[in-house]
Amino acid sequence: MAPSPPATTQMACLECDLLVSVAPLVEGQRADCPRCGHTITAPRGDWRERALSFSVAALVLLAMANAFPFLSLIAGGLESVMTLPKSAVELYQDGYWTIAVLVLGPIVGIPALILLVLLAVVVPLHGGRSRPWLVPGARLLALLNPWAMVEVFVIGVLVSLVKIGAMAKVVLGLSFFAYVGFALCFIAAIASLDRAQLWREIHEVTS
Repeated sequence: MAPSPPATTQMACLECDLLVSVAPLVEGQRADCPRCGHTITAPRGDWRERALSFSVAALVLLAMANAFPFLSLIAGGLESVMTLPKSAVELYQDGYWTIAVLVLGPIVGIPALILLVLLAVVVPLHGGRSRPWLVPGARLLALLNPWAMVEVFVIGVLVSLVKIGAMAKVVLGLSFFAYVGFALCFIAAIASLDRAQLWREIHEVTS
């Protein structure tokens, strides 16, 4: 009797929503969308180690970014020092609490929550253990990820510095460089996840 073909999985392309049948892959292989060319899945053997290391590094750098001055503005002999928490507090004290939440949430709160959930999911998988929060945690990662605006914030700050530099002297603080490092580690941690591989390993430890 001829061996049965490997079972395929139906996956939607994140770019064009095309439903694609994907056969089980091994490390070094990948499945691309036949319509737009976006990579649907590309399993890696070291994805857990990469996700853990980048997540821990990102959390440390995020703590530093909130503990030190972000930048200082010097104009007319006066100096104004800004920190990430202070920017949200001042908006709240001025009555703009919704803007304060929208500013601090996508650049600090949601990314921190994503990293904590990521650790809560990856650590048990790294040890081959089943936990009741694995499935809800993986779903929460997919739900929260679009709301993290880390790279958007960094680009916005760089654009703003070009305009502010013409009006005042700008001194970048330790927090600025820590946040840039956090952004790079955050992006790398998220990029380490392959949704097909993640759900396959969750199924293996929970079944």
